[in-house]
Amino acid sequence: MPKQLWEIVLGDGPVIATALHDGHALREEVAAIMALSEADRLREEDPYTGSWTSVATTRVISRRSRFEVDLNRPRERAVYRTPEDAWGLHVWKQPPPEDLVERSLADYDAFYAEAHRILSDMERRHGRFVVLDLHSYNHRRGGPEATPDDPEANPEVNVGTGSLDRARWGPLVDRFISDLQGLPVLGRSLDVRENVRFRGGHFSVWIHQKFPQSACCLAVEFKKFFMDEWTGQLEPQLHDASREALRATLAGLHEGLAEARPAASG
Repeated sequence: MPKQLWEIVLGDGPVIATALHDGHALREEVAAIMALSEADRLREEDPYTGSWTSVATTRVISRRSRFEVDLNRPRERAVYRTPEDAWGLHVWKQPPPEDLVERSLADYDAFYAEAHRILSDMERRHGRFVVLDLHSYNHRRGGPEATPDDPEANPEVNVGTGSLDRARWGPLVDRFISDLQGLPVLGRSLDVRENVRFRGGHFSVWIHQKFPQSACCLAVEFKKFFMDEWTGQLEPQLHDASREALRATLAGLHEGLAEARPAASG
């Protein structure tokens, strides 16, 4: 497949980090009928999440925009067709032709085939493994001057665990949240909570279905406190400090894998 679809770095160790919505590029045929401006697309993408994957030695970064194909949705919803699919946005100048959609879905299928290959190899080499499924989310949807969304319902980091076996992986999840809170970010602890805004998307569900005995996928959604979601302007210190907080969780993830309870039978 063309290299611009994704970037893959393979390394040792039982932790993989992914950034499925980091990409911004579009195929020419998609760009030709895209109604959204680059700024509108960027606001709903997850810029700068790709660099956070450097905390793991194995990492996958999508280079295509979610507005071409969304790798974190089920296949039948991976190409946005209506405003309801895309936060009320009118994505297309005209309905996308079915052959264009099929080419986008072929890329979707290729991604999942490659992900299955990578994760199968990790299972073979390590037995158990953790996927850090890294994302970011908006909290100023009312406009650039609007009051930020209620912080009680919008933690700085939402850890989505809706599809994992918490009876087995609960201690690892608790340790991850504790460790992520433990490294100060510019002098304060991050507000990290579980399943408040998000419970994890399709990628997490798929991983737990395909690798029920071995995989723990944590869908980690950072609120865009490290950037201006309307202009795309990055706050480098906050972004880098967030990455180092993620890096500080690695030792606990390794220990959690070693100590995980046996998978439930049947």
